[in-house]
Amino acid sequence: MSAVTTPARGGLRGFLGSNRGREAIEAYILILPTILGLIVFTASPVLASLYYSFTRWNLLSTPKWQAFDNYIELLTEDPLFWITIKNTGYYVLGTVPTGTVLALLLAIALNQKIRFVAVFRTIYFLPVVSSVVAISVLWLWLYQSDFGLVNEILRFMGFRGVRWLSSVTWAMPAIIIMSIWHGLGYNIVIFIAGLQGIPQDYYEAATVDGANAWHKFINITIPLLSPVTFFVLTLSVINSFQVFAQAYVMTRGGPVNATKTIVYYLFQQGFENFHMGYASALAYVLFVIIVSLTLFQFWFQRRWVHYEL
Repeated sequence: MSAVTTPARGGLRGFLGSNRGREAIEAYILILPTILGLIVFTASPVLASLYYSFTRWNLLSTPKWQAFDNYIELLTEDPLFWITIKNTGYYVLGTVPTGTVLALLLAIALNQKIRFVAVFRTIYFLPVVSSVVAISVLWLWLYQSDFGLVNEILRFMGFRGVRWLSSVTWAMPAIIIMSIWHGLGYNIVIFIAGLQGIPQDYYEAATVDGANAWHKFINITIPLLSPVTFFVLTLSVINSFQVFAQAYVMTRGGPVNATKTIVYYLFQQGFENFHMGYASALAYVLFVIIVSLTLFQFWFQRRWVHYEL
């Protein structure tokens, strides 16, 4: 007993001299590069951008403090900011519900005992591990008005081709379709993991009681899968508000600002116009929007997320 309590009685020096203390020191040494990386490359830029959001700075001159002028300007005097908010909201509403429902349905299909199911799962996940830029270039060719594959299929079916990326009406839906396809595989994997975690006893008991497939889906699958659905929805909303590469590669925010999202506008202000203070204010407005929606989702999930049947 005395050997165990001696390091504690010896204070910090006794603890550091013990085996447990040496293990703790070694652990901190091992994680020190990660901690330093987080401080230098994450925490420091976040705090610096917060300061710059209250200044006027063009990268070449000394930042000039101007308090809340950037925030007041973008909220009251910048109509393009509200256009980007509307476009981003349109994108979020187009991708999140549709992508979540499709991922759930495909996950149910891929969770069945069918031949080559592993191959199908791999095929659906391939876009997730592919570069967004490469995929955007690929879909840029698919959407080409004159000889793109999408319009060729429409013409073969008897419909007229659509000017997907040069039409104010169709440019954002085109990006939404591509983004759903790109992110579908990730959500499918999450849903499959959730489905495989549901005990089969519930389905067997429901079968004995005479429940059909629809009743099992509504009364067993949906409630027990609600924590996973909440996770997918939360991540999807956060990721959708940060959409950038698709609009940058495929449309450059056009036509007529129809696909200019808030992150794309932030990029323009910061790295094309060199309004770094204004871009930092845009970043923190986006941060507040995402945090507010995430907190709302966490509050609202109490009403529909079931952690037990």
